[in-house]
Amino acid sequence: MSRVRVKKRFVAGAKCPKCHAQDSIVLFKEQGVETVECVECDYREQQAEAEVAKQATGAVIGVFKP
Repeated sequence: MSRVRVKKRFVAGAKCPKCHAQDSIVLFKEQGVETVECVECDYREQQAEAEVAKQATGAVIGVFKP
């Protein structure tokens, strides 16, 4: 049985909302769901793709035309 490695990235300057530790938040995708997790405490938050897309389609700052 092979295990799939999940690539986790630290978020520079991020502070955990639970334990307030600086630079302890990692960001990764788990089965298509964006997840943030603190490596110092048990804080964990997930956001589904639909929620990410809804937030990303907000205001457009400008359109680049070459």
